[in-house]
Amino acid sequence: MALNREVRLKSRPEGMPTAANFEIASVDLGAPGAGEVQVRNLFMSVDPYMRGRMYDRASYVPPFELGKALQGGAIGTVTVSNDPSLQVGDLVQSMFGWREAFNAPASALQKVETHGLPPQAFLGVAGMPGMTAYAGLLRVAALKEGDVVFVSAAAGAVGSVVCQIAKIKGHTVIGSAGGEEKTAFLKSIGVDHVIDYKAAKDLTAALMEAAPKGIDVYFDNVGGEHLNAALAVARPMGRFALCGMISGYNDLDACPGPSNIIQAVGKSLRLEGFIVSNHYDLLPAFLKDMSGWLASGQMKSTDTVDVGIEAAPGAFIKLFKGENLGKMLVKLS
Repeated sequence: MALNREVRLKSRPEGMPTAANFEIASVDLGAPGAGEVQVRNLFMSVDPYMRGRMYDRASYVPPFELGKALQGGAIGTVTVSNDPSLQVGDLVQSMFGWREAFNAPASALQKVETHGLPPQAFLGVAGMPGMTAYAGLLRVAALKEGDVVFVSAAAGAVGSVVCQIAKIKGHTVIGSAGGEEKTAFLKSIGVDHVIDYKAAKDLTAALMEAAPKGIDVYFDNVGGEHLNAALAVARPMGRFALCGMISGYNDLDACPGPSNIIQAVGKSLRLEGFIVSNHYDLLPAFLKDMSGWLASGQMKSTDTVDVGIEAAPGAFIKLFKGENLGKMLVKLS
């Protein structure tokens, strides 16, 4: 039998999650059954959307269950195989994160060909966050020639890819992030105008200064004050890709809507929320483009990595404190 440690949801967070909401449990996996494989995870992902699954409410994905292992993106190697489609040593991607190892049907896993990329890239720039940036910017926001693009949480896993795709395609990019390390990173990847929202006395004024003629595209990862600022500075016919609103994920009361939402009417703005799973028909084009950008050096990948399954709850909480640069990952032993 293989020993496995996993992270379970012990209680549902009220406001900001804490370590007390999680517990580490040890289980014996046993042998995989017919058609199953056993996988030892190398890296697991933590992502802001997981906070929504900690509420006991209906959403586009079911809530996490108390007392059971959490779920999330992971990449690992096959250690035992009872299915001819996967061999021992194969690298596979799954949604069986938050655990060191697992048994699962081979059909539930995706075999990964790295093409020279490190395995963890398929949880970040070449995985779901990268695909989210690609679909949100190119399809949802319908990026077109001459657009000025504003990105919030621009130094995060999704935002940093949005910035780089827009630059690759020749656009002026304004990125917002908090703190000197993150703003320096944005400058290093070619962002034209960088706003340190923590230092800005008036975010709307700072955005107006960066884009005196207005913005055409807003990629929203934050909501709140950033969304207000984008509405104020948007040009007529602007397009907003609403990817996430992390500023309100831990609020105990409902967030008030933007106080200036009427701007959307007078400016004929289009605000569209999206879930990346609705755009997986773009996956072949994304993988082709992303592999080329990475190979050419046009796209840079940055990760923040904590080590050990016991570090996973803390890594998740870091997302809401702004303590990650690029993709937040946990490396498993």
